[in-house]
Amino acid sequence: MADTSISRKIKVTGHVEEVRGILHLKLNWSDETCKRGRKSISTGLPAKGNKKRAEDMLTDARKAQEAILQGTPGVGGLLFADFMEQWLKHIKPDIKQTTYGGYQLNIEKTIVPYFRNRKILLQDLTADDINDFYSELLTYIKATTVHKFHANISKALKYAVEKDYIQFSIMGKVKRPKTERFVGKTLKKSETVALFEAVKGHKLELAVILGAFYGLRRGEAVGLRWEAIDFEANTLSIEHTVTYATIDGKRIIIADDTTKSKTSYRTLPLVPPIRAKLLEIQAEQERNRKLCGKSYNNAESHYIYTDALGNRIMPGYISGEFPKFLVKNGFRRIRFHDLRHSCASLLLANGVSLKEIQEWLGHSDFGITANLYAHLDFSSKIASASAMKWIDDTSLAMVSEPLMITGDISTGTGSSQSVPAFMQRLIDSGVPVDVVQEWFKQADLTSEVGLEVSFREYLAVSSG
Repeated sequence: MADTSISRKIKVTGHVEEVRGILHLKLNWSDETCKRGRKSISTGLPAKGNKKRAEDMLTDARKAQEAILQGTPGVGGLLFADFMEQWLKHIKPDIKQTTYGGYQLNIEKTIVPYFRNRKILLQDLTADDINDFYSELLTYIKATTVHKFHANISKALKYAVEKDYIQFSIMGKVKRPKTERFVGKTLKKSETVALFEAVKGHKLELAVILGAFYGLRRGEAVGLRWEAIDFEANTLSIEHTVTYATIDGKRIIIADDTTKSKTSYRTLPLVPPIRAKLLEIQAEQERNRKLCGKSYNNAESHYIYTDALGNRIMPGYISGEFPKFLVKNGFRRIRFHDLRHSCASLLLANGVSLKEIQEWLGHSDFGITANLYAHLDFSSKIASASAMKWIDDTSLAMVSEPLMITGDISTGTGSSQSVPAFMQRLIDSGVPVDVVQEWFKQADLTSEVGLEVSFREYLAVSSG
């Protein structure tokens, strides 16, 4: 590849100075990274009577030095692909490694190959060029992922404007692809309770607890350390993460006292059941340390989520093993991150506001929380429905209630209950949906036998 480094106009200044009776040319400049340069050139001329000649030599020397510094092709001949690579190098010292890894993957694997093949210069880049690029991407990736490329290019062109490489950015004319509203999969209360029971004693147990109850991301779960637990104040602080990053083709682990955003730093109450679980883990780690002796990894003993030898659990294990565990144990297949959505869903169902959920989950912006979970805020919809009293004045208000069956209801209230409500109660209590459906297919709803009795008889027969 030709050397097409970005090169702004570098001004070289200088003066003539006498050194031991000989005139020297002193040159000074500052390059595009603001790094200062200096150069001293002897004219070989005696100081006396040669000042004017030395001044002329200084002018020539300044021009020559500027030519050297500007020796690479200027912006006019700079390919957009080369500019993106150089911008990536420019920002590397100022961003997180995980962020850099994502940028590098986008730029080197996708943006650069596409635009290098088309030999588009930075100064010739148009909105249509970017729109064509997005159209090709959308044939194999989602619009939400294209938005990441859009962000990369936008930031790079903003830098190009700041450095006077181009007069303005064309990104204002680019059509950013519309995305479908994301709706994460969530577990119902009964499913979450069943999951907690099924995962007991499994290597995933702590991840499931932290993900479903506190809404922790996987990097936050594996990054939790004992120093973040205050057993006296009963608090749990999120202040350290363990994540992956792919840099220069190598996958590295990054364990750092940083979180996804400033608001991801948060302190949550340590509830009694989880407090007891953590104390149990602490005692187990101490036993393992004594049993394993020198084989125990004391270097990572400050982490809570470790294996029997004290090795920290890796983020990839959680995201890879969790879906397999669900399928093996008869649960719906979801991602580990969906436990975070389940946490938000259960908080909303129990009357917690979206603003409070934002703080609980550590979202950087309320808009993120609202966009993700507003559709789950059923309490506000109930209030809206209650305000629509006019429907009571219509003929719909005269429609009779569904068939009610009186019987031995599991709540012990002795009151009547609709068949759909009874079925929903069974499902909420953890009875598999297919079992409830099979009962309903064969149930004699005209019988005077109560719904619960009918269901228990069905279970006895089917298991007998």
